[in-house]
Amino acid sequence: MTRITLLIVSTLLLAGCANKEEIDLEQTELQFYESAQSSLRSGNYESAITRLQQLEARFPFGRYAEQAQLEIIYAYYRSNQAESARSAADRFIRLHPQHPNVDYAYYLKGMASFEQDQNFLERFLPLDPATRDLGASRESFNDFTHLVRRFPDSKYAPDAQKRMLYLKNLMARHEIKVAQYYIRREAYVAAANRGRYVFERFQGTPAVSDALAVMVEAYYLMDMPDLANETLMVLVQNFPNHPSLNSRGEFRRQFNNNNQDRSWLSIITFGLVG
Repeated sequence: MTRITLLIVSTLLLAGCANKEEIDLEQTELQFYESAQSSLRSGNYESAITRLQQLEARFPFGRYAEQAQLEIIYAYYRSNQAESARSAADRFIRLHPQHPNVDYAYYLKGMASFEQDQNFLERFLPLDPATRDLGASRESFNDFTHLVRRFPDSKYAPDAQKRMLYLKNLMARHEIKVAQYYIRREAYVAAANRGRYVFERFQGTPAVSDALAVMVEAYYLMDMPDLANETLMVLVQNFPNHPSLNSRGEFRRQFNNNNQDRSWLSIITFGLVG
């Protein structure tokens, strides 16, 4: 066999081995992906997360790498790992800002925070969500806001808008709860400020009428009748059937100032000093 023939045969053998290796790698990558898909379909999200992580680690530039990064967000979300889901979503958005499904990453990020507060006890006890810390709800509202603004035609936008409405009402009601707590603690300035914040920032929510009532109450308790009467006029004109008003449109006080000589130091420190 001549030297040229040996060279040709060697080249053909090497090419055949390379092609076989590429085919094996493609089959292995496909097996990882199909295994992850099987775990997702069966609801075994921990297994799906493991397989998706392995897929991306072994084939970072493979044909399923981007899809694995997107689907692991969903797997984290469904396995109640909100922080991991949000981190995975942020990573996908950063790496693939022009991806055709990046709106889905924004949506899942918002959903992860939206359901973060749904812990075990809340499924069985009648807890008012407005009385809890709403950090996750605010994050969710911001995430859905980004989705709706950037992708108004996204198929996820209508659902995001509905959840935003719920979250807006929830946050407004939370502010009213805090304001009422401040009144009970005789921190009337803080209560009035909370009421004004709701009136200015949460127009269109049912809590606006309660915000006006809180402001009227706080102004009366601070012996500021002019501000109280001005706010009461707004309440009567816009919400004449509010529970704080009687049939003649007069304000029914819910709290009494038991200490008329209470110092301003007590007021500005929320009743903790003075």
